[in-house]
Amino acid sequence: QVQLVESGGGLVQAGGSLRLSCTASGSISSINAVGWYRQAPGKERELVAGITSGGSTNYADSVKGRFTISRDNAKNTVYLQMNGLKPEDTAVYYCAADTWIDDYWGQGTQVTVSS
Repeated sequence: QVQLVESGGGLVQAGGSLRLSCTASGSISSINAVGWYRQAPGKERELVAGITSGGSTNYADSVKGRFTISRDNAKNTVYLQMNGLKPEDTAVYYCAADTWIDDYWGQGTQVTVSS
């Protein structure tokens, strides 16, 4: 099993920045990829950014050029650097780990961007 803990959310003004962290524990070696997802009220959960075990990354079109996903293997942590935040980025952000056996999710962290 894999346990994920997110941190770094908060309230920020439009144009500001936040860095989210997702720290994994448990069967780290079984993780194929980690993704950051978000869910706004009344909307479906969507993939924001992902990073594979090989280091490949992908981004939703809405965040390209503003968000950067990265990882620190020594800390078992994946980061989401969010710059140029917009009110429409307001959501609960979740990290998820894809393994050969199952997908694991963190508890989520709230990001609120005021206009």
